[in-house]
Amino acid sequence: MAERITIKSPSQLEKMRVAGRLVGETLNFVETLIQVGISTYELDREAEAFIRKHGGIPSFLNYNGFPASLCTSINEQVVHGIPSKKVKLREGDIISVDCGAIVDGWHGDAARTFLVGEVDPKVKQLVEVTRECFFLGAEQAVEGNHLIDIARAVENHAKEYGYGVIREMVGHGIGNHMHEPPEVPNYVDPRMGRGVKLVSGMTLAIEPMISLGTWRLVFAKDGWTASTADGSAAAHYENTIIVGKNSAEVLTLV
Repeated sequence: MAERITIKSPSQLEKMRVAGRLVGETLNFVETLIQVGISTYELDREAEAFIRKHGGIPSFLNYNGFPASLCTSINEQVVHGIPSKKVKLREGDIISVDCGAIVDGWHGDAARTFLVGEVDPKVKQLVEVTRECFFLGAEQAVEGNHLIDIARAVENHAKEYGYGVIREMVGHGIGNHMHEPPEVPNYVDPRMGRGVKLVSGMTLAIEPMISLGTWRLVFAKDGWTASTADGSAAAHYENTIIVGKNSAEVLTLV
């Protein structure tokens, strides 16, 4: 992990745009595969093949021992669900798919929560609000603001609906490492102060993780899968962005 926050040069940002575009394209491809009966293992295999076919390397595969190219987290699972041949999508599920790719040494990272068939309206609303939380947070990712401005925008929107904002998992800097400083929280903690002042050329992965219930997590015996402690549904929406003078540039939406 890098030890300091890096401001990327124009040529480095261009490389990150390429990596980000591939991640966005991969998630769009995965969305076309989402249907009742498909296994999360199949989604993972297809995504890995897509990334490699287009000149990338799956950045999650073997990262700290993670055994797959996607994180596939269903319903109450918030993040880091491990793809499995035994886990097949069912009518009414939601699935959060987190994807990363490396191109020419630079990383892109993004997540989407997809609906499987007809989903409970309350859960469907959660997915949409989580997406809205990202864009409200990203609006604050401009030069002169601080990390707290991103966190406040995400948290305030989620709280309007009475949702829980996950605290144990946060966004992060990104570049030629997948996880770089600074951490990008989705909630305001007075102990953190205002956080880092944002500068053009910073690259961040902003990723609201929002639940219908508690913000507290429990962790599976597999050492990876994090779920809501009360079993409530959770959604995840993430993009890699560049901090700009007047607006953020989103790299993983295509």
